[in-house]
Amino acid sequence: MELSLDHFHTVTPVQAIVLRCAAACLFGLLIGLDREVRDRPAGLRTHMLTALAAAVFTLITIEFIAVFGEGPETTRLDPIRVVEAVTAGVAFLAAGAIIQARGKVRGLTTGAGMWLAGAIGLACGAGFLIIAAVATGFSLLVLMPLHWLEKRLFKEEEP
Repeated sequence: MELSLDHFHTVTPVQAIVLRCAAACLFGLLIGLDREVRDRPAGLRTHMLTALAAAVFTLITIEFIAVFGEGPETTRLDPIRVVEAVTAGVAFLAAGAIIQARGKVRGLTTGAGMWLAGAIGLACGAGFLIIAAVATGFSLLVLMPLHWLEKRLFKEEEP
């Protein structure tokens, strides 16, 4: 059996794949940085891997559509299913970060950050880097300055 390089071909240029995966990692890192600094259960690596996984699933979907979406015996491909699957998978991970102890719920912000990292990864994988960058920027505004403001206004102690 001869090894053919045809199986390694992608419709998405390799440079675009690298850029999209790198952007997902970078944006996931930026979101995870706040969680890491605050010593929360899911930090840099978790958010980076969540965003990267979502980007990879999106890239795979693009390739599936290119390969299997043509011809007389076309398989029905729906990219929305990938969004739903990634959302469900990330929600499962995020739920694991949410803990209820002594009547208090903890980890909601971390869970929401992981969910957002998944969405940003989907955007990166699809090549929508502007959407991913804007969402990351807004998330940093929500996580950092608003945390400081919330702490000052409500004078709650950091756990």
